[in-house]
Amino acid sequence: MSELNKEYKPLIVAFCCNWCSYAGADLAGGNRLAYPADVKIIRVPCSCRVNPMFILRAFGRGADGVILCGCHPGDCHYSTGNYYTRRRMTLLFSMLDYLGIERERTRVEWVSAAEGAKFAATMNDFVKTVKELGPNKRLEDLRCKK
Repeated sequence: MSELNKEYKPLIVAFCCNWCSYAGADLAGGNRLAYPADVKIIRVPCSCRVNPMFILRAFGRGADGVILCGCHPGDCHYSTGNYYTRRRMTLLFSMLDYLGIERERTRVEWVSAAEGAKFAATMNDFVKTVKELGPNKRLEDLRCKK
């Protein structure tokens, strides 16, 4: 197959909270709701445990988009974890703007354990958005070369 015939498939990294979003992903899989296989899920104890440097590192390692999914505000297993997440992500978005990375390449979503359909729809929508943006070339010089 030539390079011209190959369809672009973005690499998406999804950080999912163990208590809600990861369970929502599990429910989506159990209900056979489709979302792209190019979404690589990383399970974290809470969305607040995701350091903004993890997201920058994901971009540096070749991710075209990064999504952070956590519990709905007020429903966090650790009481206030997602409030910390919102503050950190606000700072990260301003840092990404400074670096010249499109804001649409990063998203924060609140998905509960009972929202498998929302999880699948969110992932499909995010992959569609990133696919329209094309490959992430901005941090290409930082990527590990094979």
